[in-house]
Amino acid sequence: MKNPLNLLSGVAMAVCLLFGSNTMAQTMSSSDFSAAKTRIKADYKVDKKACDAQADNAKDICIAEAKGKEAVALAELDNSHKPTAKTHSKVSIAKAEATYDVAKEKCDDLAGNPKDVCVKEAKAALTAAKADAKVQMKTSAANTTAKEKTTEAKAQANSENKEVRADAAADKRAAQLKVAEEKCDAMASTAKDNCLKDAKAAFGKL
Repeated sequence: MKNPLNLLSGVAMAVCLLFGSNTMAQTMSSSDFSAAKTRIKADYKVDKKACDAQADNAKDICIAEAKGKEAVALAELDNSHKPTAKTHSKVSIAKAEATYDVAKEKCDDLAGNPKDVCVKEAKAALTAAKADAKVQMKTSAANTTAKEKTTEAKAQANSENKEVRADAAADKRAAQLKVAEEKCDAMASTAKDNCLKDAKAAFGKL
């Protein structure tokens, strides 16, 4: 049976290649934006149609890849058209969600506890990526306006940044705990109890 960790690692690498950044260095005109959006949607139809040659879960994976490719391309297009910290963050989130959707479909090739662990690991990776994107967006916004702020305002901004980072770290720990707990489910009796105890201790939930 496939190792879920190796499976997700392979999916992440494949998605990174598939959804590699195509963000343009400069902003584009409205007409170029409209034309690019039309091309992206046309490409999606072609990619999805090609999935018809496959069957069962392979087809589901193919469709997930096509949808993810389109979503990332559209997010990158928006960021190219009107780049902001928010649109840049949306690109990161779109990539994370595309990776998750493909990984979740890949997990369907497994069964039982390995499948459950695989899904939890995919979800944990998504949670981590979204948390990192939020931190990056908040930090970027704070840095952009730093020169215009008073000393007191800067201190408040730094405090808010720390809170965002703390929340992100907490979200990641919670997601990692769910993965660890799912792995413990494959055990029985005392071994399972000890596993759960260790997991909670490792992720600060005792």
